[in-house]
Amino acid sequence: MTDTLVASSPARRAKPASQRPLEDRAPSATKSGQLADFLPYQLSVASNAVSDLIADRYRERFGLKILEWRVMAVLGDNSDARSDNALTQRELTEAILTDKVAINRACKVLEGRGLIARVPNATDGRSHRMVLTEEGRAIHREVLPIALSTERELLADFDEAEQTLLRAMLERLRRKVDRLA
Repeated sequence: MTDTLVASSPARRAKPASQRPLEDRAPSATKSGQLADFLPYQLSVASNAVSDLIADRYRERFGLKILEWRVMAVLGDNSDARSDNALTQRELTEAILTDKVAINRACKVLEGRGLIARVPNATDGRSHRMVLTEEGRAIHREVLPIALSTERELLADFDEAEQTLLRAMLERLRRKVDRLA
């Protein structure tokens, strides 16, 4: 009787296919057309899981949402206090691959918190360029090591050759998407 109860308890139910590694699925599962086996879905799920893990590590301390951090990270890579190295919201949208409304909202939040500033766009008076403020650069300097440390943890089970291959394959896939678009 106890065995029957344990076997039917929710804790003993099989995970959905999307939560099981490919090698644990039935041989026919990858041919079945299930969403869990669709590469774009797998990439999205993996990306969201990685982003959520990293975000959990900086969200409470810095009060940043994922997109707000991405804006700061891109600006941190591309800007300094001089406006000639800052980015427009359109350039941020292209760099982050998200919609302009979401970028606009994230920029407004970050600007309201004093983490980014709008500076004149010398080449186009209709737009502004975004740049990290000193406070924004300070937070960027604190969050970046957290993100990189988490990346190292995520890749710890891959040897250097596998990491290089993974990055190369993702880049190849990205270039292919660009050619197909």
